[in-house]
Amino acid sequence: MSKTSTRREVLTARWIVPVQGEPIERGWIRRQGETVVEIGSGSPGTEATDFGDVAILPGLINAHTHLEFSMFDQPVGQPGIQLADWIGQVIAARGATTVAQRVSAIRKGILESAKAGVRLLGEITTPPIEYPDIDPSVLDFPLETIHFCEVIGLSAQRSAERFAAAESHAICDGSNSGPTQLMEHAAISPHAPYSTLPDTIDRCVRWSAKHRRPLAMHVAESPSERELLINGTGPMAESLKRLGVFDESLFPQATTSKKSPFVELINQLSACHRGLLVHCNDLRQSEIDTLSQFANLSVVFCPRTHRHFGFDRHPVAQMAKSGIKVALGTDSRASNPDLNLWGEVQFLLNHRTDLQPSSVIAMATQNGADALGRKDIGRITVGSQPGLIKVATNASSAEQLYRDFATGGNPVCIG
Repeated sequence: MSKTSTRREVLTARWIVPVQGEPIERGWIRRQGETVVEIGSGSPGTEATDFGDVAILPGLINAHTHLEFSMFDQPVGQPGIQLADWIGQVIAARGATTVAQRVSAIRKGILESAKAGVRLLGEITTPPIEYPDIDPSVLDFPLETIHFCEVIGLSAQRSAERFAAAESHAICDGSNSGPTQLMEHAAISPHAPYSTLPDTIDRCVRWSAKHRRPLAMHVAESPSERELLINGTGPMAESLKRLGVFDESLFPQATTSKKSPFVELINQLSACHRGLLVHCNDLRQSEIDTLSQFANLSVVFCPRTHRHFGFDRHPVAQMAKSGIKVALGTDSRASNPDLNLWGEVQFLLNHRTDLQPSSVIAMATQNGADALGRKDIGRITVGSQPGLIKVATNASSAEQLYRDFATGGNPVCIG
């Protein structure tokens, strides 16, 4: 459905899942164009389109992905591969691709995401890169993308070059407004604490705060990252040496707490406008406690990528208990079999029974939208424009509904 459509319609189904609030049995949604104007239960009192035995949900939010790696048909490396080894293989594969091939991969990833019912992507962009022009009419869904321009480098020169490239990518061409106007969906991403200078991280944090744009950063992705930061040793250190970028003056990092470099990093990132800490596979309770103090910081968990690397059990339950907002992402096809965010939902529903099913659905919708600063999507509320998906179910209770979500088929886009 076009964003400019003013068509009025009422949709009914066995279940409506607004996310903000309990699932509504025999519910209905009234909308004008894409905007929800009313929701309720029982008879809507007017002619309606009945979708039957399905649950209607808001479109999904993929808070973290790398579309340029959609060229991979299967994850890189065998399950349990060391992250450091995986990084080396991915860098080599990317270096062998052309710009045209990367643009083609991005197009493939966009189409796959839209088909999977994703309403918004938190996309890591490696400028300079071109994005394909895709006619919205060929998409299954009204998909939007936030471009997190990646800043990476362990030398002052490299860092300055990548920051300048990020700023250049983020700036509009000036045809409609001033030449310093930022793109509507521009954001920034200092890559990781093992690949970005602390001063550059500060620079990215200041940029985020100044322009009121979100910031994303890979944090505590593996135990080898912690070993590098604390001791300057381990698989990550060896990987940096193989790449020719290891600097003994940077690792180990001089921190006030040798036991937890991530506490200092979290405090550093808290000065940004809105921050997404990606993966956080190796965060410990003291670090989770620190993170929980900052309402502007969220975690993005990529469950099937976590499984690919064989990491220890993710502390997502402790995060949720601490009040941290956790969103879901797919990472990329370099670490995940596909970009189907519903696959992440089903993985958690089937493997993390310590999580409330309703909270898992929130991770795939509302939490991601909030983390990315979009209160208008990720939930079905009056005034929202969530895009709608449907999932087959004949459940007669909310408990059975979530069981159907865990074992049933993929979502189908309504629009």
